[in-house]
Amino acid sequence: MAVLQIVTFPDPALRARCREVTAFDAELVQFLDDMAETMAASEGIGLAANQVGHLHRLYLMDVPVSETERTGLLEIINPKIVAKRGEVRFEEGCLSFPGVYETVIRANEIELHYQDRHGVAHTVVLVGLPAICAQHEYDHLEGITFVDRLSPLKRRVVLRDYERRNRESIEDKQLRAKVKARRQPPQVLS
Repeated sequence: MAVLQIVTFPDPALRARCREVTAFDAELVQFLDDMAETMAASEGIGLAANQVGHLHRLYLMDVPVSETERTGLLEIINPKIVAKRGEVRFEEGCLSFPGVYETVIRANEIELHYQDRHGVAHTVVLVGLPAICAQHEYDHLEGITFVDRLSPLKRRVVLRDYERRNRESIEDKQLRAKVKARRQPPQVLS
């Protein structure tokens, strides 16, 4: 297994609509295992394929449902949300938007059809945080980010702040690299 590189906004993969998975083979199993390792290493509760640069309709989730219980790892392939009920406001974050947390309105309960790693069809009803996570990851497969669920004004403010922080982070890294290069002792040539 391997830890994959998570892409961050504005990577074009985050705006791409993912395509159906048709091959349920060893390559898919390896990819799912790598995604699980990546999600765990990132301490995320959900991860969509396009967040690691692959445009396949699949995501993983492992959501806390209480202080001592989790949903367990769910591998969701070719999902379809067939019903939504209720409404909930929840502060969401995203591995592709490090440091950004905003309140989003979602359905509190969903009915989800999907396939597992073997191509077997399943239906599940999710409520609360599992439903929120499933909708967040489903949006990724449609090329929608949680920031797109904000009002236009709030989205502009959030993206402006996010881009400013990223610019400052890049400038800090460049400055540290210059300082480190100056501190290197001169090389002796013989």
